[in-house]
Amino acid sequence: MTDCGCEKARAELEEYLHNELCSEDAADIREHMEHCDDCRTELRVGVAITDVVQRACRETAPEELRAVVLTRIRAIQSAHGVLAD
Repeated sequence: MTDCGCEKARAELEEYLHNELCSEDAADIREHMEHCDDCRTELRVGVAITDVVQRACRETAPEELRAVVLTRIRAIQSAHGVLAD
């Protein structure tokens, strides 16, 4: 393993967070994060954002809100001549 440097670590941060890198690249980034405070801060921000987005994707809107939104969308589509499905 070798320290990959800030540029590579930041460029591949998203893939690293989603476990989409080969094991060698992930190990290089992990090693870099251990020694670089700035990139480690970026990693913490990325983890926090990823967690919030994942939680938001699991939540659903109340049925009443969904109905109101769909009614409003259909009204706008009708006003602009857009066909609703």
